[in-house]
Amino acid sequence: MTTQSIWQSFLLTFVPLFIVIDAVGNLPFVISLSEEMSLKERNKMINAAVLTAALVGFFFLFLGQWVLNVMGISVGSFAIGGGIILLVLSVNYMIGGRSMEIIKEEMVAVVPIGTPLTVGPATITTLLLLATQFPIYYVVISFTLNLLIVWLLFFLSNYIIRFLGKGGVRAISKISSLLLAAIAVNMMIKGLSMLGVLNIAASVLSSLCGNLT
Repeated sequence: MTTQSIWQSFLLTFVPLFIVIDAVGNLPFVISLSEEMSLKERNKMINAAVLTAALVGFFFLFLGQWVLNVMGISVGSFAIGGGIILLVLSVNYMIGGRSMEIIKEEMVAVVPIGTPLTVGPATITTLLLLATQFPIYYVVISFTLNLLIVWLLFFLSNYIIRFLGKGGVRAISKISSLLLAAIAVNMMIKGLSMLGVLNIAASVLSSLCGNLT
């Protein structure tokens, strides 16, 4: 494998995860949920949130396919479902912005910051799809690097918000939401392709065209 193909594989696994995790878009939630915490409590919350995201992500990366097989769910079906959810969420973010009830308690690190904000249906679906398209070690490295970026951004969130301003963070989040919508459509198309629906549709269309001519 050439150096170029190695970097290409890395980028093709790293970039989709970076977009769906949306660490920058999650910064306002980290700020809001930790505004009344001490520095020690806030750091503890961030560590717990990233650890939760890592556990959920790696669980589905290594055991997700087995869980889906036990439940009789194909990766294609899961991709379509995840794509639909992601599309609805991305449209909702672009139109009305994110909204959630603020809960001040220790479990906020697990839910909602760890999951589903950091690792939710979109990230899980992306991990499963990438694991079927690339060697597992590329996905592991890319996911680990993304978690490190999340951890760093969360710790630097106050400085980042101060530099960008809340308007700047919202603008970046809106752009990320648009990219998420495109990824959602792509996920659904891949899911349909994995289920063979696109091939069937292409065959039917080809037959209809043949009959018409």
